[in-house]
Amino acid sequence: MNLDIRLEDPKDHRAVEELTREAFWNVHVPGCCEHYILHQLRESADFIPGLDFVAVSDGHLVGNIVYSTSHISDELGVKHPVITFGPVGVLPAMQKQGVGSALIRHSLVAAKRKSCTAVCIYGNPRYYSRFGFQAAEKYHFKTSAGKYAAALLALELTDGALQGIGGRFIESAVFEADPEAVEAFDKSFPAKEKLVTPSQERFKLLSNLVH
Repeated sequence: MNLDIRLEDPKDHRAVEELTREAFWNVHVPGCCEHYILHQLRESADFIPGLDFVAVSDGHLVGNIVYSTSHISDELGVKHPVITFGPVGVLPAMQKQGVGSALIRHSLVAAKRKSCTAVCIYGNPRYYSRFGFQAAEKYHFKTSAGKYAAALLALELTDGALQGIGGRFIESAVFEADPEAVEAFDKSFPAKEKLVTPSQERFKLLSNLVH
């Protein structure tokens, strides 16, 4: 597959939102909110324009990844900056062909070049371990609610960047999407059927692995 990765252009915005909607529809919940989060994130001060990439194959957009600023709040309330990626979307027809992996690897290299020191995300450990992500519990990071979570993962881009910090991971407020706002935004797209799928149960199980 001929794949080119480049920075997203403003003219790509709507197409990337459509791509994101297709990628996540009925995956985590009936319908999805990721396209709305992406739309809101671009207008947020937390958005990192220089780490907003799209994957193009034969002239067609097939995937995207975006980053935002986040932080670890330690026991004294000191904020230690990290970055977060997501949503990472790949068209369903192009999934399991390495597009997502290429976007992640490309963007992590770019993030390191920009002197970003660490990345924290929520994701499936079995997938993200291939990029070097480890359980955030190793660094004594908890969720914003003060729980250790199996889905909370961390990666040092600079050796030792996360050592001796501990605390709670705080991501952009944009990720707390209002369901009514999501529903209103989704009406600007072609209608799609919301379904219950097996992947939603797996996502729920992973999300509930906290202590």
